[in-house]
Amino acid sequence: MNDANAEKVSAFACDMSAIEPDRKDEHMVTINQLFRSVEDIRELPNGYAFRLPNDADVLLRTTKFVAFERLCCPFFGFAIELEPEGGALWLSLTGRDGIKPFIIAEIGDHLGKSVISRSNLQ
Repeated sequence: MNDANAEKVSAFACDMSAIEPDRKDEHMVTINQLFRSVEDIRELPNGYAFRLPNDADVLLRTTKFVAFERLCCPFFGFAIELEPEGGALWLSLTGRDGIKPFIIAEIGDHLGKSVISRSNLQ
């Protein structure tokens, strides 16, 4: 097997140097605002789905989060789902085996305590 065909596997480590220095604070504020607004969490086989308010500002904040986070954490998979008829907005963070503890370690402090206790997250 040659190197060109080898699967690229990034370490589970956030590389904040991948975000322009003058945008890092902005990204941290976005993370805090976004995950403080989480209404519920669904555990997925390969990550978590976070239910957010279906609001235009939250949707924009979600896309902004993904745009930055994909740079510093390339091992994440992202999905944004809007339920029909004004239903919920869902952000899914997924990845390979071992991603769940990393997700909780990275965003757990930004989640409201009531959401964490209802979801039985560790």
